[in-house]
Amino acid sequence: MLNHVVTYAPEEPVHDAAIEDINREAFGPGRFARAAYRIREGGPHDRSLSFVALNGEHVIASVRLTPIRIGTTPAMLLGPLAVRPAWKKQGIGAALMRTSMEAARVAGHKLVILVGDEPYYAPFGFRQIPGHRIVLPAPVDPARFLACELAPRALQDVEGKVIHAAMAGQ
Repeated sequence: MLNHVVTYAPEEPVHDAAIEDINREAFGPGRFARAAYRIREGGPHDRSLSFVALNGEHVIASVRLTPIRIGTTPAMLLGPLAVRPAWKKQGIGAALMRTSMEAARVAGHKLVILVGDEPYYAPFGFRQIPGHRIVLPAPVDPARFLACELAPRALQDVEGKVIHAAMAGQ
């Protein structure tokens, strides 16, 4: 009998291989050419704001937040968010989203961006980024370039190139 109990936990290094498998399964080899992946190549994600969903000891989903700079503005890049196919449509991705966004807010972050489907991410506060003031390292569909302000007017006057925070000042 399959155990359907799901628990949520902060990501640990022991989860890395399973997370890579989930991302490979969800996004395929094309993920390496995407704008968000190019940003993430610049340095590590923040494990304290990245979470996994577990069934027993098996990682069935994950979400990561990566520190970035948009021009001179600090922000976070959400993603990838991925759930194993057998576990989709059970609210697991949504639970991971709520957990990571609340952790980012509590940690004092003011702005989170991502590339994704607005209908899925809108309930978590994400909206399309107006205008062309923010530049990603590869083209993205403007309708999929989203931001969530964790503090009032956090997106106001934000402009510039998006880079991994570890690359700032280099």
